[in-house]
Amino acid sequence: MATRPGPLTEWPWQCMGSFKYLVLAPAALHTAHRVVTKGWGDMSLAYAAILPALLLRMIHNQIWISLSRHQTARRKHIIVDRGLEFDQVDRESSWDDQIIFNGLFFYLAYAAVPNVSRMPVWITEGAIITALLHIGPVEFLYYWFHRALHHHFLYSRYHSHHHASIVTEPITSVIHPFAEHVVYFLLFSIPMMTPIFMGCGSVLAVVLYITYIDFMNNMGHCNFELVPKHIFHVFPALKYLMYTPSFHSLHHTQFRTNYSLFMPFYDYIYNTMDSSTDELYERTLKGTEETPDLVHLTHMTNLRSTYHLRVGIASIASRPSESPVWYMWMIWPVAWLSMVLAWVYGSSAFVIESLTLKKFKMQTWAIPRYNFHYGLIWQRESINSLIEKAILDADGRGVRVLSLGLLNQAKQLNGSGELFTQKYPKLRVRLVDGSGLATAVVLKSIPLYTKQVFLFGSSSKVAHATATALCKRGVQVIMNQKNEYDMLKLRVLESSTAYLKFSSDEIPQIWIGDIIDDKQQRRAPSRTIFIPTSQFPLKKTRKDCTYLSTPAMKIPETMQNVHACENWLPRRVMSAWRIAGIIHAQEGWNMHECGDDMMDIEKVWSAAIRHGFIPLSKA
Repeated sequence: MATRPGPLTEWPWQCMGSFKYLVLAPAALHTAHRVVTKGWGDMSLAYAAILPALLLRMIHNQIWISLSRHQTARRKHIIVDRGLEFDQVDRESSWDDQIIFNGLFFYLAYAAVPNVSRMPVWITEGAIITALLHIGPVEFLYYWFHRALHHHFLYSRYHSHHHASIVTEPITSVIHPFAEHVVYFLLFSIPMMTPIFMGCGSVLAVVLYITYIDFMNNMGHCNFELVPKHIFHVFPALKYLMYTPSFHSLHHTQFRTNYSLFMPFYDYIYNTMDSSTDELYERTLKGTEETPDLVHLTHMTNLRSTYHLRVGIASIASRPSESPVWYMWMIWPVAWLSMVLAWVYGSSAFVIESLTLKKFKMQTWAIPRYNFHYGLIWQRESINSLIEKAILDADGRGVRVLSLGLLNQAKQLNGSGELFTQKYPKLRVRLVDGSGLATAVVLKSIPLYTKQVFLFGSSSKVAHATATALCKRGVQVIMNQKNEYDMLKLRVLESSTAYLKFSSDEIPQIWIGDIIDDKQQRRAPSRTIFIPTSQFPLKKTRKDCTYLSTPAMKIPETMQNVHACENWLPRRVMSAWRIAGIIHAQEGWNMHECGDDMMDIEKVWSAAIRHGFIPLSKA
């Protein structure tokens, strides 16, 4: 929202929320009625092209969003090195409003202007007129309108909403108050409507012009430099006819320079070109390789996680993965296709996120595999090869710590990472499975004065460590699985074995464990507290019971560039396994935490609190 919102700031359908697409329902129903009553043959090309053109615009924009987020996560050619936060993601989640707005006017133009329904596929003369009108009137009028928007009166009421995004993303280009969009649409209508009124308009010319606007808008706001320098040497005049991302980025950081739309020549003419434009372009195009202090190695979970990644759909990634999204079923085929492509062609981990904590730099890498792959025995060797490749890559780049997330540290897969430390005893990068901090979080989650807990599914390292610590404290741990009980009894100190009990009858109200299925949950008494020891949440089947989060903590406010949720966790909450890697690197600990080795529980917990991580119960 602008600092002092003026008239027509909000979109007319803002109150409709996620149902805003219903404003296009009359047009869609009218199209369906015409097809049913008159068939496809009666429909003109211009009318038939409207809906596909709108869908293609959305796909085009999403491609730019994903590309930009991937490149800025790699950070090699990043322009503005600042963090992106949740407030900007929320503010820019309405980027599709302008597509709805354009769609309404396209339908109205078809109904009101007779020449629209008679447009052929292509007329060269009309396309040339469109290009000339953009180069001339549109660029000139936009330049002066844009400068006017930076006058205090209009800036505070309208344009400040756009400039609230110092770190731009492709969709920042269309984040404006409604009144601004009306002016922009009228301005861009000049090159589209003039040839139509002259009788030389064509469908392809209109579609290409809109695609050109979207392409240049997205490119100019993508926050990484991608325009190759040699094209300006081959075509020197192009410097005045095409801007670069670094050119427009300066407008968002300096505000009073580089006002041009896509063609910078008016900034040269009126002396508003920022003096550092060329230097910033060359520096960011050259780029720098950045070595993070820490790498967290994760993987995709289910099909939905494809677009929940930071490089996926921004609004979905900014919410926990379990949050319902009404249009999810529509993009399911895309998620399925991406899974197949990742499986077939994914040969290495890829960067999905970069974070900073003061001067401490972190990256998240993802193995291109999903949960179900880890359950296939014949896939284990392939997955371990991908993990090994990522470890060696991190080691070669000088990364200090690599934490293993989700199933990448599964005991049955690689012995909680021990497979790699044994194979490469001279690894400089420290491998961390995070079990020490995860165990500490579970222990701190158990209510004070608890005398009994029920342990179910104790096969994991964290579950074993939790049960052992509880017995040592004098808390009775009850189990009803004989094999697990016998195995755990061998690990518990002899002085504490009296607190480990096998029983099928006694069921306390505190349950801890890795996987507690529906059948087992139904056996729990009312008001039971379920505390997971796994990185995966329990399925909530009981309304009369309490389900705690998977082991996690709230991150410090000083951690920047956090604008995506970690799987099912809330905003600015991070899994204990991931935090453990951060603490390991910040403290400079020189040992691995994998296999049967585990950090001292109290030591790692105290370090986490000291570095500003907050227990969820106190968040």
